[in-house]
Amino acid sequence: MSESYQPVLLRRVGRPDSTSLKSYLADGGYVGLRNAIAKKPEEIVQLMIESALRGRGGAGFLAGMKWSFLPKNNTGPIYLCVNGDESEPGTFNNRVLIEEDPHQILEGIVITSYATKATTAYFYLRYEYGRCYRTLEKAIQEMYANNLLGKNILGSGYALDIYLHRGAGAYICGEETGLIESLEGKRAWPRIKPPFPAVEGAFRRPTVVNNVETMACVTHIMDKGIAWFKSIGIPRDPNNPRDAGSYGPKLYCISGHVNKPGLVELPLGVTARELIDKHAGGVWKGRAAKAIVPGGISMGFLSASELDTPLDFNGPGRAGCLGLGTAAVIVIDDATSMIDVLYNTCRFFAHESCGQCTPCREGTAWSSKILQRIRQGHGTMDDLTTLEDISKSMGTIPGTTICGLADGAAWPIKNALKKFRPEFEEYINSGQKSESRELAIAH
Repeated sequence: MSESYQPVLLRRVGRPDSTSLKSYLADGGYVGLRNAIAKKPEEIVQLMIESALRGRGGAGFLAGMKWSFLPKNNTGPIYLCVNGDESEPGTFNNRVLIEEDPHQILEGIVITSYATKATTAYFYLRYEYGRCYRTLEKAIQEMYANNLLGKNILGSGYALDIYLHRGAGAYICGEETGLIESLEGKRAWPRIKPPFPAVEGAFRRPTVVNNVETMACVTHIMDKGIAWFKSIGIPRDPNNPRDAGSYGPKLYCISGHVNKPGLVELPLGVTARELIDKHAGGVWKGRAAKAIVPGGISMGFLSASELDTPLDFNGPGRAGCLGLGTAAVIVIDDATSMIDVLYNTCRFFAHESCGQCTPCREGTAWSSKILQRIRQGHGTMDDLTTLEDISKSMGTIPGTTICGLADGAAWPIKNALKKFRPEFEEYINSGQKSESRELAIAH
């Protein structure tokens, strides 16, 4: 199916003047919005539930189901927060969408706001994305000038304002309640749940938080319909009541040790091997893959023997990973030390932990220090046992932290020690350090 697949989300990328409203309208833009305002908000929520659209930001929760959690007969304001923070290493799909086709996302935001009865939408954007900010700012101004934002949108009687908010460069702001805290001008410490944002979110009012790519999918579902959307991807397993399926198109980032890094759009369920061999030109320098990250480093690792794993919402989990995540595939070649890879990973999470929860704050720091000692040639077998203990005792899954950052920090440790343990043991036993490692430590 992927060989004949024609991109939808990336269809307009690279076209002349693709960021302008005039160009977007010429290509059939805002048909989905017109379809939406002809319906009642409740009908759109039900339509999204039936589409089984799952959030593209990492967790894969059903978007329509999340919208349905908003309190019924709410008398106060409802907010929509769009997560454009995109701080997961190896992830750049949102950036490309925003820079090249902002109206596709903004149309989805207006549809979602109408469906959830939100009167204000906040677009939370990664601060480093300067071009994204300027592109969105111009696109939003065009919408106000053409009755696509503001009061009485397209004569529907519905009013919406969109505000851009630039984050302060913190990974933790990708977590929805951390994002909300930052939006409110506070330290981005994730909140204890319940209450969930749908009940008490931004400014203590009901709030929906969705990802940029999710908003783009909303646009196309309203334009092309549920049947089109569910004809793409992997259907749900009828024998598994917990399987919601993996429907629709997905943007896969490919980076690391490949000949052609980049961004591709394919149906959910493409295998890691196909992504590397057919779309990334194979592993660079004629080498083989030792491991891949399936969806950002918080998801863990797939080994070379697991490259035929389908990258849908269920496939990576069956291979021992945390999930699909952001579908940011990072390839690691067979000349790269997994000790170095895991050290860099743990160092990242130690730096990005907000420090609110003791297991995460201390566990990420300990992991980083232990791996630094191993890299310096002073590791022991007990260190591997300690790393395993740390990885099992922090995160929302064992119930010791408020948010999932600790789970994302723990999973690469679990995977690396389970799938590449002989490499760690050999390194510790040899006690040898390469010249490049000594240089890295010296600097």
